[in-house]
Amino acid sequence: MDAPLATTGSLVLLTALARVVYRRSTEDLLGMRLKAYSALRQLNDHGDLPQQSLCGSLMLDANNGVLLLNEIEAAGHATRRRDPTDRRRHIVELTDAGRDALARAEEGMNSIEDEVLRALEPEERQVLRGLLQRAIDGAAPDPLLSE
Repeated sequence: MDAPLATTGSLVLLTALARVVYRRSTEDLLGMRLKAYSALRQLNDHGDLPQQSLCGSLMLDANNGVLLLNEIEAAGHATRRRDPTDRRRHIVELTDAGRDALARAEEGMNSIEDEVLRALEPEERQVLRGLLQRAIDGAAPDPLLSE
């Protein structure tokens, strides 16, 4: 039997909602896997990033990060280049094709958001987004993501 909402913690509800979004974020709808979309979104929002930082922000270990970057690089959505200040590091850069693919994927994500949040009024969606952003901004930095 499901627990009443009043006793269910906010993080449990967020996790359940994330699972719904994950299941609906198909490759057919987005034109890419959800992890690839997340990587392109990070690059679009933050500009060129060290490979390690990008993988850390996506919560990927080095091996899975390389596999994901190989995938998005093969699709022409990003490139990796050596960091001129530290030849051991790679910098990941979003390509024009990656920006175009991201724009198409955003249409799919918007349709998922409309479907998943259909019970909320537009003003409520805005409040939810603001609250989630405040929570993210206020969270202590993850030491695993620091360089």
